Amino acid sequence: MDLLQQLRERPLPFATLLGIELVSAEPEKIVAHMVVRPELCTRPDVVHGGAVMAFADTLGAIGTVANLKEGAGTTTIESKTNFIGAGPLGNRLVGETTPVHRGRRTQVWQTRITTAEGKLVAVVTQTQLVL
Repeated sequence: MDLLQQLRERPLPFATLLGIELVSAEPEKIVAHMVVRPELCTRPDVVHGGAVMAFADTLGAIGTVANLKEGAGTTTIESKTNFIGAGPLGNRLVGETTPVHRGRRTQVWQTRITTAEGKLVAVVTQTQLVL
């Protein structure tokens, strides 16, 4: 069974709360969508930065898991977000995560979050510790 199928059969609880829908999950790239709902917004009806960061953190963790040896785990040890534009209420955000470094003890992932129309919302770089 591939990673995408495993995650769909046993979804991550927080990802479900955020409404993250995985599109593809491969060791080289994770793609997902998240609709900007009112409960994920700040005023004036744009996605809250914490929701953007949580979206990216989830995708980086999934990317790391896709590259782990059996029995290993992961946790985020660093995350940096550059907010570029707004994610308006009702818009579908697209997150694309790719590896920068996949080492034995750490992995670094970069996530680009855009609107469905391609407007850049944020760029997130995170470091995952391999446990």
